[in-house]
Amino acid sequence: MTNEQITASQVRLIGENGEQLGIVSRDEAIARATEKELDLVMMAGNSNPPVCKILDYGKYKYESLKKEKEIKKAQKIVEIKEVRLSMTIEEHDIAYRIASASKFLKEGNKVKVTLRMKGREQSYVKKAIEIVKEFCSRLSDLGTIDKEPELLGRNIFVVVSPKKIK
Repeated sequence: MTNEQITASQVRLIGENGEQLGIVSRDEAIARATEKELDLVMMAGNSNPPVCKILDYGKYKYESLKKEKEIKKAQKIVEIKEVRLSMTIEEHDIAYRIASASKFLKEGNKVKVTLRMKGREQSYVKKAIEIVKEFCSRLSDLGTIDKEPELLGRNIFVVVSPKKIK
């Protein structure tokens, strides 16, 4: 809230340079702000009396938007990329999938390794888990396994997170 929108009768006033000016009436605070051709802005409305500061509201709003954009730009959104394997996968296909998974890990994304078992393959769960563990062990220099391979229905899942670069 700014200037006339402030409804409290008394406010704790802070000057444009950050100095404490004490508790004054709302009208006196607005008069001081207009005298300096600035705005009276409520900074903390919850306190008693509310804290108000004398500043250029347009500049304040611009700088706060700029800070928000900087914070948003600095955030890294981690995506989960999926690599699918099968029980009858050949060595060349494994090498190809390892190359793509390592590319995803280098970009900072998580990799979800999925092995789908079809038909009679479902009776060889131990072999399927070995295939997934072997695949993940080849990625161990770039990433770490979040938790052990897990069987859900006819699929085995593992999520590999990228290692932190120091």
